[in-house]
Amino acid sequence: MPRDDAAAIVRRLRAAGHEAFWVGGCVRDLIRGLEPKDFDIVTSARPEEVQGLFPRTVPVGARFGVVIVVEGGTPYEVATFRTETGYEDGRRPSQVVFAGAQEDVRRRDFTINGLLMDPETGRIIDHVDGRRDIERRLIRTIGDPEERFAEDHLRMLRAVRFAATLGFEIESGSFAAIRHRASAIRRTSAERIREELSRILTGGGARRGMELLAASGLLPEILPEATALEGVSQPPAYHPEGDVWEHTLRMLALLSPGADIRLAWAVLLHDIGKPSTRTEDERGVHFYGHVRTGERMAAEILGRLRFSREETEGILALVRGHMLFMNVRLMRPGRLKRFLRTPDFALHLELHRLDCLGSHGMLDHYEFCRQKLAEYSAEALRPAPLLTGEDLIAMGYFPGPLFGKILRGVEDAQLAGRIASPAEARALVRERWGAPA
Repeated sequence: MPRDDAAAIVRRLRAAGHEAFWVGGCVRDLIRGLEPKDFDIVTSARPEEVQGLFPRTVPVGARFGVVIVVEGGTPYEVATFRTETGYEDGRRPSQVVFAGAQEDVRRRDFTINGLLMDPETGRIIDHVDGRRDIERRLIRTIGDPEERFAEDHLRMLRAVRFAATLGFEIESGSFAAIRHRASAIRRTSAERIREELSRILTGGGARRGMELLAASGLLPEILPEATALEGVSQPPAYHPEGDVWEHTLRMLALLSPGADIRLAWAVLLHDIGKPSTRTEDERGVHFYGHVRTGERMAAEILGRLRFSREETEGILALVRGHMLFMNVRLMRPGRLKRFLRTPDFALHLELHRLDCLGSHGMLDHYEFCRQKLAEYSAEALRPAPLLTGEDLIAMGYFPGPLFGKILRGVEDAQLAGRIASPAEARALVRERWGAPA
């Protein structure tokens, strides 16, 4: 088990005459009565000494005193006690000096992550008053917040993430420093920003995370398109909850911890096109073309944040399809079956459910789709084809763009129950498309 392996690493380091402790998030989680997902270890052993003690190591950051030790097939970060200075790029120190345990703790980000634990006895070593901050449910930097955030700008986003996912408050001085330095977040790489935002969205406190990002001034710097949602009023008949921002926040609040990253981002971005498409006339408020505009804007945002192609396509598919549910009861059987077998349809259906619960609360289209999914067998949704391209060639048709139209028309008739055999399919082709030229 990870906990046993992490304790074994500490024991081996100590047996060789070195100091060693668990540190950071794992200690914080254990104090809160939670089983950690990861265990990090700090030690007085130098990187080369760590490598000499364990058969499987990876010197991922040996320059910074960090070695990955692999035990039981699981990687564990083992870091040498150190101090750091000269953060010229707002991320990495230019100078690292190996030091003692207390100096190492004081160069870390937040007090709740600055605790050491002896895994043998359970004794907590607290040089930064972190245990008290856990009890007070407070996110506070170790030392001067202006200095901590200047060292690594991403720490501002991490403060928001910890507050949102743990349900803590950000200490007033630390929050003031974030507001003061918010614009510096733009100097952080898009990949690091993306990872923190994704953790906020999927960590179980997405609404509060977005509210903190907005209040801190970070949201306008990294997602100005989301900031623009506030104050964009909607038709009260469909959106009694209020403006587009409130609607989005209510949907985010309904996301479960560990939600699919594609679903979480689709919730945030599904109405991103509404501010620029809003019109109003004597009949009310309209958002004509907001889906198409929103898909284009979402693509720009996902590209800016360096999302993978696969994740981008998944998120954009959800944004593009989120309004299709309003017509499910009017769809012909063939069209409905094609819709229900949309790739990742469970995510589409969940986005629609959240969309409804975040506004008018009516789930009739959602329940209709669930009913049809239960009613149709897998064979009914994806029947074996009655004709193939080779069959069309055998009938005398010449390969080309027409093939796709013919095969789709045949499948539509099959899904609708109008034909059920290859002979009926061939008859339909001749009737609709005529004899081969």
